[in-house]
Amino acid sequence: MSINRITDGAERAIIENLLDRNREALIETARGLSEAEARQRLVPSLTTPISVLKHAAAAERIWFQRFWAGLGESECDGYSRRDEGTFAVTDSETLAGVIAEFERASARSREIAARFELDDTVDIPAEGTISMRFTLLGMSEEFARHAGHGDILREQIEAARDS
Repeated sequence: MSINRITDGAERAIIENLLDRNREALIETARGLSEAEARQRLVPSLTTPISVLKHAAAAERIWFQRFWAGLGESECDGYSRRDEGTFAVTDSETLAGVIAEFERASARSREIAARFELDDTVDIPAEGTISMRFTLLGMSEEFARHAGHGDILREQIEAARDS
């Protein structure tokens, strides 16, 4: 899937388009890898292609379901604590399943975000008062950064495959 880039027009449309493009860029860093490649640890941290997607799905839930929709942990559709558990992938999970999980979490985030104006705010412990604008831009920043991590991991995986 390729999301067309919006370069002018309404601020919200541009911000949401940028976020969606970064979501897609993150997915593309892992799409087509084998299950073993997706789990390959190439850095000391828990960062693998599949774990970055799992983390991104949790970030969607934390920021939109927990913070903006006010849902409790048990009401969220997956892991939603702010800790290293966001990177945890079980042996029974597949890359396709984790991609689908991230896409579902992203869709739910879009639905929640649509209820609010860009200038609406929410008070978040350890964050302070944040606007929906900040949330959308912050998520875009987060996913762009992780897509960069994913690009480097994929480059390493493909180089090892081709050697």
